[in-house]
Amino acid sequence: MKEDQTAVSLPLHRRVRHGLRHPPNWFQLMRFGLVGASGYVVNLVVFTIAVHPLAVSYRIASVLAFLVSVLNNFWWNRHWTFDGRGGHAGFQAMRFFVVSLVAFAFSYAILVALVEGADLPKVLAQAIAIVLATPLNFVGQKLWSFRR
Repeated sequence: MKEDQTAVSLPLHRRVRHGLRHPPNWFQLMRFGLVGASGYVVNLVVFTIAVHPLAVSYRIASVLAFLVSVLNNFWWNRHWTFDGRGGHAGFQAMRFFVVSLVAFAFSYAILVALVEGADLPKVLAQAIAIVLATPLNFVGQKLWSFRR
């Protein structure tokens, strides 16, 4: 392989290894984590209010919580985590939403499995499902939604 080959043209496993050695990526991951934490709180608050005081089905509550938290996370990730203000907001929003939907589908499947299969309390199951879907969400947002 030529020395002047850019990281973008490297195979995925080499790009990942290269990215892990780049300190700004770790700071970006920390910012993503903080934004995710705020979205996590927003999601769990909306979910808990919908499930308990409003007596909404936990399945519908998870969709409502996702919609509210995805708006929060898009704004913060675009403006702070990935500094995507230079890109087209509509294009980034579409990509962000697609990746978020994939991560949501993954977390939704886990939520249902934990509630129906493991008989966990709904809010605890939602909290676990979101945490397990976070790495998938980060990789998708980093590599596709806000790439430069």
